[in-house]
Amino acid sequence: MKKLALITLAMMASASIAVAQNADSSAYKAAHDKATSDYKAAKDRCSDTLSGNAKDVCQEEAKVARARAESDAVAHHKNNKRDLEKAHKKVAEAEYDLAKEKCDDLSGDAKSACVSQAKSVRDTSLASIKSGSYSTTAAVADTMREKTADAGEAMSDSVITAKVKADMAADSHVKAMDVHVETQKGVVTLSGFVPSKAEADRAVQLARGVKGVNEVKSAIQIKK
Repeated sequence: MKKLALITLAMMASASIAVAQNADSSAYKAAHDKATSDYKAAKDRCSDTLSGNAKDVCQEEAKVARARAESDAVAHHKNNKRDLEKAHKKVAEAEYDLAKEKCDDLSGDAKSACVSQAKSVRDTSLASIKSGSYSTTAAVADTMREKTADAGEAMSDSVITAKVKADMAADSHVKAMDVHVETQKGVVTLSGFVPSKAEADRAVQLARGVKGVNEVKSAIQIKK
């Protein structure tokens, strides 16, 4: 009788596991299908409202959103190392493609610096995934997203700095070597010594004209 009860409990446990697995499978498919549907809708909006590089960037942003949504679906409903690693790699590659597309708005040294930084962020992410320095939990998937966002922000600051320097180098009223440029979270700080107030003012003007700059702080001093 006792043996029969144990067998019954084992069968009930197996049935419960099977039900749970089916539920996860259905939930994953629903989440995956939604990610695909949202991507198609976003891509269509890009095509309908934008053109040129703005359209390309918009479409790459849609791909990043899809990769992140699919990664979330894996983390919540599959949560195994192989699938989660694959999902993380897709996010890293999608982020890289988006960053490169944004670099196309630049030229010369600024573009080279932008692409180099994008590749560095991608390589760091892939190395972290390969080394297994992540967990197969949804909470850690969210943490990785935050780290990716931080890396993207750092990359943007690097691009802004490069663009400001490039604009100064191309301007006949500013000697680029006179002005030191630093950017943190979109705030550009200028320092150094210039021969005139006009050059200092022009440097500030150029920095303010760069896309992505939120504020310009000038610590430039006039040579006496």
